[in-house]
Amino acid sequence: MSTTWHVLGAGSLGTLWATRLARAAVPVRLIVRDSTRLQAYQAAGGLTLVEHGAELRFPVPAETPDSQAPIHRLLVACKAYDAEQAVAQLAPRLAPDAEVILLQNGLGSQDAVAAQVPQARCIYASSTEGAFRDGDWRVVFAGHGFTWLGDASHPVAPIWLDDLDAAGIPHEWSTDILTRLWRKLALNCAINPLTVLHDCRNGGLQAHHCEVATLCGELIELLERCGQPAAAENLQQEVERVIHATAANYSSMYQDVNNRRRTEISYLLGHACKVAARHQLNLPHLNQLESRLISRLHSLGLPSD
Repeated sequence: MSTTWHVLGAGSLGTLWATRLARAAVPVRLIVRDSTRLQAYQAAGGLTLVEHGAELRFPVPAETPDSQAPIHRLLVACKAYDAEQAVAQLAPRLAPDAEVILLQNGLGSQDAVAAQVPQARCIYASSTEGAFRDGDWRVVFAGHGFTWLGDASHPVAPIWLDDLDAAGIPHEWSTDILTRLWRKLALNCAINPLTVLHDCRNGGLQAHHCEVATLCGELIELLERCGQPAAAENLQQEVERVIHATAANYSSMYQDVNNRRRTEISYLLGHACKVAARHQLNLPHLNQLESRLISRLHSLGLPSD
């Protein structure tokens, strides 16, 4: 019998992974916040996956963090700002050979989680899959993408990647996962904050070409200073390609702000500015962008951390 996947976080990606694993008969359990949420989940009868207009419900077993069962494999699918505290709560339940798969946006939260659970193998993931919730315990699979996974300190791929094959989750084991994460961070920094400040879809940034180009120049400086030249390669062309390819979409940060939700600014633009300061690298446009974004968040009554 294969090892049970414990999924922490019933947001769009967590639900998307849990339902596809369940569909493939891979053992999976959902960890919900507290007994109130557990009761609500049980009343709903499971998780619902909506794909190509068809709905399927999966009665995935669920539990609260204070359950006693040991955890051998944990998929952390909550927001970056919740990850450290959520995993710390589960640390006593992690088995000595536990593996923790981190699906967070940006950078910074992964190292914070790893520090909480030194006994576990932490695997970083970067996903381009698109999904959104259209109700509690429901997820709509909106865009078939790809997930890269890797462990910077231990490049050997784990055997449980077979579970992802069975579940139809397109993936690849990456020996340079940090390069992928830095590249995605740079793309997010060049696109997401500007969509909030200009109140536009991604395609609206085509009218702000000079601003995008200036930010890309500074982000390339940062990536090269951080020892990530591969992540810096052709960055501006890639940013422009993404803006064009996703012209009709609203960025995730735009959606968070529009729905008056906390953003992941600290793990995206905030992380980039913090690392630049640590390297004594002067990036005036990036710092100004962070200040403008923080001002916008405060004006809307949203946190900026």
